[in-house]
Amino acid sequence: MTRTTRALAAGLLALALGAAGCSQGDEGVRAGVAEQSAPTPDADVPTATDAGRYARYVALGDSYTAAPLVPETDVTNGCLRSTDNYPALVAAALPGTELVDVSCSGADSGSMVGVQRTGDQPQPPQFDALTEETDLVTVGIGGNDFNLFATLIGTCVRLRSSDPQGAPCEAQFTSGGTDQLARELRQIRGHVAAIVTGIRDRAPHARVVVVGYPQILPDQGSCRSLLPLAAGDYAYARRINEGLAAAVERGAGKADAYVDTFGPSAGHDICADDPWINGQATDPNRALAFHPFAAEQKAVARLVLDAL
Repeated sequence: MTRTTRALAAGLLALALGAAGCSQGDEGVRAGVAEQSAPTPDADVPTATDAGRYARYVALGDSYTAAPLVPETDVTNGCLRSTDNYPALVAAALPGTELVDVSCSGADSGSMVGVQRTGDQPQPPQFDALTEETDLVTVGIGGNDFNLFATLIGTCVRLRSSDPQGAPCEAQFTSGGTDQLARELRQIRGHVAAIVTGIRDRAPHARVVVVGYPQILPDQGSCRSLLPLAAGDYAYARRINEGLAAAVERGAGKADAYVDTFGPSAGHDICADDPWINGQATDPNRALAFHPFAAEQKAVARLVLDAL
């Protein structure tokens, strides 16, 4: 996390508790709009019957909410929001619901109250979308805090060449007897808790649903062509992945609901025969590297609707 982003996150904590990097996608991907008519409900996603109960739905979050390159993707502002991400699918299953999707690839906790830059474009604070008329809020955030995801899929991958059969990433981040990434997970828990408080302050009548992160790493084994970590770092990266899901869940304690996606995604990690998460090669017709496929977004939509 940069000094600027760290300051924004600190400001978020102070504001909320006191009150109670993404590149452009491939050319040719059709542009959409943030506020739009919801798509036709997918056959795999149940349709809710409480039409009109959630008249205004605001979706907050990072790229695991925006779902970059899950067809089709809005490339107009750098946030890379899919028109078939889980917020769009949830809204489609709730007749009479207007979706305001401000999720943005690269967002971290500081992006809730601070300006996020996508390339040369400034994105307003996501909390700006919240009003007293908001009836439903979903938020999925935390994975980009302290550059956590970038460390797992960037730094750890680069370190593989130094000790392919060992655990060079774990060795680097646990040197001195303290696990740096585990320490940051504890702080992410606090960020999520502050975000829930901030949402309630700005949208006091809304139902607040926190959405967790899926399982990215396999329980056992490896798939170096898709996720090129050192052999011993798979277990470490999975612990951090699981720890992130747990941190978000604990931070969501005062939300109306927490949607666990880690458990339901078991067996659908990057290395699985039926993966919900893409590997290291971006597929411009399916998903950005290391990001959700459409199947994962449909599954999350079902889980959110179940929570409602």
